[in-house]
Amino acid sequence: MVKSKEQNLLDKMIEELDLPEYVIEQSIRRYKSLGEWFDREGGLFEDVSMEVFPQGSFALGTTIRPIEEKEEYDLDIGCKVKSGDYKSLHAQKHLKESLGIELEAYRKAKGIKGKMEPKHRCWRLEYQDEINFHMDIVPCIPMGNEERKIYEKRINEFYQYQDGLSEDVTKFAINITDDRHHDYEVISSEWPASNPQGYLRWFQSRMNSSKSFILNERTSIIPIEVYKQKSILQRCIQLLKRHRDNMFGDDEKKPISIIITTLAARAYNGETDLSAALTNILETMPGYINSSSPRIPNPVNPAEDFSDRWEMPEAKELDLEGNFRIWLLQAKMDFKQILESSDENLRSRIINEKFSLNINNSVDLKRNDLGSKSAISAIKKLPENPPKPWGVNHQ
Repeated sequence: MVKSKEQNLLDKMIEELDLPEYVIEQSIRRYKSLGEWFDREGGLFEDVSMEVFPQGSFALGTTIRPIEEKEEYDLDIGCKVKSGDYKSLHAQKHLKESLGIELEAYRKAKGIKGKMEPKHRCWRLEYQDEINFHMDIVPCIPMGNEERKIYEKRINEFYQYQDGLSEDVTKFAINITDDRHHDYEVISSEWPASNPQGYLRWFQSRMNSSKSFILNERTSIIPIEVYKQKSILQRCIQLLKRHRDNMFGDDEKKPISIIITTLAARAYNGETDLSAALTNILETMPGYINSSSPRIPNPVNPAEDFSDRWEMPEAKELDLEGNFRIWLLQAKMDFKQILESSDENLRSRIINEKFSLNINNSVDLKRNDLGSKSAISAIKKLPENPPKPWGVNHQ
């Protein structure tokens, strides 16, 4: 099939977004090394079954190269302790601290200079070498049988998935640690729930993929899938994330990746053409934001709202929902220009200015050389304080 000019242009953009091979290889080596450490003799978890698995954008295949080379790459990891009814014997704090001891021993044994950093739900391991890189390691345990039954019932009632998807994602449900939880320091049956592997299963179903990337075989280290051929949905999300990054940088007001990924996956309608998929996703994403809580529910955990910070008092002044809507409108404008403009010079400049990508060597795309006024005036930009067309009055 002959690709259109627009399709070729988007393909070239995506080629610039994919991670360098050496970064992928180094990430996989470090991931395997950590998994092997937990399998060693003499560790705190020697007598229990451990499973290490990738999660987040690495697992989903939606990771993108940072705009600035000095920015950090990151890899999110789950570390699952399979030890009977762990919750009847230990508090969340015990699991978090035990994993911290093991990670600190690993850091010293491997000569990793960066110090361990505790986060609310995980430990962060910083690498200070040729690649700016860190791993976030989440302690977790399998969800108990009774809790899992309730969990699956809620998924069936809330989402009404078909073809056994509810049962499929339920078997990956876990309990995690969170030092903000009211029972963090005491033995309790109430632990926070999560399901990153189940989310991956759901995401795969939205990709219309016949391949299943989570292995069910008995292994302590679930391999990181290297996507040699990315799906249309994965490519769309990569492009959307890059536009977001270029627009907001490191600003804490920027839309978070899990919201973009979830809404894009819900909006995707199986298009086989990248430009058609992008157009549809940008147009229909807002329709998957509920008017009441949960506004953007986790597709494998209806009790979790990915947009919960939108209404938190401490984040109100950030206007997170407003910034998401503004970004979405700007993205629609910019992608429309790229896909519909007949002016190649203009399209190249939009790609440079709005995505920090230079994919047309025939055009001078230096950021400080803006070229003709007529070309730049055609690059539409939202006003600084635009009206809020979605009918919410933010004071």
